[in-house]
Amino acid sequence: MRVGIVLPLDDWRRCGPAAQAAEAAGFDLVQTNEIRHDPFTPLALAGLATTRIGLATSVAIAFPRSPMIVANHVWDLQRHTGGRFVLGLGTQVRAHNERRFSVPWVAPAARMAEYLQALRAIWRCWETGETLAYEGQHYRFSLMNKEFSPGPNNLPCPPVTLAAVGPLMLRNAARLCDGVRLHSFATRTYLEQQVEPVLQAQLAEVGMPREAFEVSGGGFVATGPDAAAVRKAAEHIRHRVAWYASTPAYRTVLEPHGLTELGVRLSAMARRSAFDDMAALIPDEVLHLFAAIGTYDEIAARIEERFGGLVDSITIPFPADADPAAVRAVVQAVQRIPGRFTGFRTEVFQRAA
Repeated sequence: MRVGIVLPLDDWRRCGPAAQAAEAAGFDLVQTNEIRHDPFTPLALAGLATTRIGLATSVAIAFPRSPMIVANHVWDLQRHTGGRFVLGLGTQVRAHNERRFSVPWVAPAARMAEYLQALRAIWRCWETGETLAYEGQHYRFSLMNKEFSPGPNNLPCPPVTLAAVGPLMLRNAARLCDGVRLHSFATRTYLEQQVEPVLQAQLAEVGMPREAFEVSGGGFVATGPDAAAVRKAAEHIRHRVAWYASTPAYRTVLEPHGLTELGVRLSAMARRSAFDDMAALIPDEVLHLFAAIGTYDEIAARIEERFGGLVDSITIPFPADADPAAVRAVVQAVQRIPGRFTGFRTEVFQRAA
């Protein structure tokens, strides 16, 4: 199993040293998310400070950005890091698109499919010199003079992974991407009953080997050197579970566990801005559905129990003052958990859209 860690996005000066420390500890990749900060620039700093570790957005929000803007970001990151970059994209939910980013919410699954196809078309144009001629319902790209093309990278096409919760976006990920980034708000039952069947069917239909398709995420991890540290980390996750459970779009994760009514109650509390009281509605048995919880000595076994056989890559949060030797031992133990993913395909430019 591959192991990632999130960069400290609130201080760019820490990104390079943090990436170097992650590389020294044996992590497979460093990641950025788009919550409060830009997800691309910190990865450039991390990439220039390292030589081996992978770099991934987890995730960048797609619709507020033109595919051409994202294509440029990714092409440069791929070039200057020697092919270590993985683009993780997500849609966010309707309210954030319309009210935070001021972009329309129109047919998100169909629009995302075109977004992914457009990215490939742009990159093929730059790498092979073929004419840019992408024509879709939502995106159209037909102008690319030599003055505007960055030219070939002579590297594999950047892998693209897609955040997905429901069946339509899972289908997009399997048919058009190199991996799927599952939401942390997920249970093993949800992965087994709702995620795995869709991925298997769609990957088989397009002829993508499962070994070349990475499944990332799908739950939380709470760990620390002792029981007190684990309890503190678990309480933080309890609040996050309550927050996500209040979002109607994620209610499909609650349904297999008979927790739909819990989601309805939490949604009502969120509408009243009763955020401080929401975590009290998440009992320990629900918390453990969503998280692998244990001390450094225990956590690899808990992760295998919670994620094993379904997930290829997870993110483990460690405090900034964690003992490097202990972190390295945890990372190595988790990496020994068998996974199906063996590596991204390099002939992506030849893959049919």
